[in-house]
This record gives sequence, structure tokens and C-alpha cells, in this order.
Amino acid sequence: MADARNAPQILQHVSKTLTCTIYDTLWVPSSARFVLLGSSARSTGTIQVYELQGNDVNKLEEVDKQFSFKCGTFGASDLVNRQLATGDFKGNLQIWDLERLGYPVYHCKAHETIINAIDGVGGSGLGFGAPEIVTGSRDGRVCVWDPRQKDEPVSSFEPERADAARDCWTVAFGNSYNDEERCVAAGYDNGDIKLFDLRTGSVRWQTTVRNGVCGVEFDRKDVKMNKLVATTLEATFHVYDMRTHHPENGYSSLTEKVSHGTTIWGVKHLPQNRDIFAVLGGDGSVSIYKYSYPDQRSMKDVDGKSYGVLGQVHLLSSKVLSTQPIGAFGWSPDKEGLAVLGSFDQCLRVGIVTKLSKS
Repeated sequence: MADARNAPQILQHVSKTLTCTIYDTLWVPSSARFVLLGSSARSTGTIQVYELQGNDVNKLEEVDKQFSFKCGTFGASDLVNRQLATGDFKGNLQIWDLERLGYPVYHCKAHETIINAIDGVGGSGLGFGAPEIVTGSRDGRVCVWDPRQKDEPVSSFEPERADAARDCWTVAFGNSYNDEERCVAAGYDNGDIKLFDLRTGSVRWQTTVRNGVCGVEFDRKDVKMNKLVATTLEATFHVYDMRTHHPENGYSSLTEKVSHGTTIWGVKHLPQNRDIFAVLGGDGSVSIYKYSYPDQRSMKDVDGKSYGVLGQVHLLSSKVLSTQPIGAFGWSPDKEGLAVLGSFDQCLRVGIVTKLSKS
């Protein structure tokens, strides 16, 4: 049995009650600041910028916009400008300069309805190639945008028929290990998971799990595909070994069911260790898991075709922090274990997970 004294602990460092609904929280790279995105009491959009100062947080700026914000990313911005890309409830994709939040530096009507999820790559040292932003929407479309190109996406993956469109709840970049390769994973309300290859403009792989997919994330964006985690409505998450693809059976996976029995709202890998990840519980909990690799990552079947061999996931720590679901979580890219969380009790929290380097 592991020594409990060396196990990670999840500590609440700061808790602050707000008057808005929080949909996303993000650390500003290379700073002690973080951004909150959401909906105000008047159902307008709010962008709030805070700075962590000792045992408290100080609000530096707050602006209200016409439409509520659902999601954001710094992934397509460089470390000099650190511009924030956002998706809102009316399908608008916007990019903001945090020093001048009056008007966006980029705006386009990306979707006809809410942008549920967004991710960025090619900036902040995350991935090779052009800076790009991917959006997933209730209209079923997954679109990839280059901020240097106005109005039209560089890639768009459409449902086969408009009347059969499934709500896309989550998107994530991966496989951006050189200037040519790049993929997007997308999860949908009916349990579909699709992997789009941006080099070929095609569906590279797809599968279906039993419940709606709330979150997907690669363990790293800037390496050859290694692992993909997908979280679902009914207390389960799936880990896919993305290194070995079997021609008939696809990617090998394992399924883990969490004890709280509620929706797992999302997954966030620790930037400093891609084998550790947090999952966000519908019971207001955050759980930290670690993936352990098998002795041999692939084997051959009777026909000589390679298939992936799964390792195991181990629960390192879990703690209930809220009476409502944790819907937003962001690891600090600079300080290991530091995180900012948003929950549906309209409370902003800064947390610290200790002893991760010993796990």
C-alpha cells in the first residue's frame, strides 16, 4: 500500500462568491493572472481578469458584452501578445487583447448557434505550424480557423444532413508534432467520438460510447498522438491508446467508472506531466488520476496486425469542493499543481494539488 503521507492532496486556496455563472476559467500564460468567462445576472457576457495575490485574488478588469461567453483558449496566441479567443452563445468567435478589452481584435460569425467548445494550437509553444482555433457547436459543425484569415474557416467538418446534426459538445487539437500533421478530436451528445485529420481533410477514425461525450483532451498537443481521454454523462471516462491503430478494431481503450455516479464534465491534463489528469465531477468534486503504461505498448494478433495494449489508471486524490458541478478547470502552465476552478454555485476557486512530482 502506498504511503498516504506522500499522496497528493487537493487544497482550496481561495474561494470567492460571484454574481455570474462561470462557464470557463483560464490562466494567462506566464503570469499570475487568470480569466473568467461566463454570463452575468443580466444574461450578458462577462470577461473578468483576476490576479492571484498571496491568499486572495484581485479583480483587475471586468467587461460586459452583448452575448454570454461559453468557452475560451489562449492556445493559438504567442507568449508576447497572449490574446484570448472566445466562443459565445450566439456563435461568435472573437479574439481579445487583454490590455484593451473594449473591442475584439478579430471577430467572425463562426456558427449559427452556441459555440460549446474551443481549442487553440500553434501558439504559446504548443504545437507546430500555423496558429489555429477549432470550434464545436450545437449545429453539429466542427470548424478550424486561422486568425490571419477572416470569415471563412480553413477546414469545416459538416454533418451529412442538417436534420441529423448532433450537438458537438467538446473539441481538442492533437498530433501537432510537425508543420504538416494535425488532428482534431470531437465529442457529441449521442456518444460519438470523431477524429478529423486536418492534413487530409477527412475522418481518420470514429467510435461511439454509451453516453454523451462532455470532454475530450489529448495528453499533449505537440507530440505524435499518444493518449486521448473522453469523459461522459454517466460517471465514466475512457482512455484511448492513440499510438497503435488496428485496421478492424481501431484504437484500444479502457473504461473507468467513478464512484460519485454523476456526469464527468471535463478532463484536464497536467501541463508538467501528461500522465496525470483531473476529471470534473457533477457532484462538485475534482479527482486526480495517473495513467501507468504497460510493459509492452503493442502486440500482434493472430493475423499479424498490431493492436494497442492498455495500461491502468490509478486514483491519486479526490475532493468535493462545491455543492454544484465543477464545470470549468484550468491548470497553471507555469506552476505545477496550481489550478483555477468554476462551479455552478457561482463561486470561483483557486486550488492547489500538492506532491504531484512525487506521484
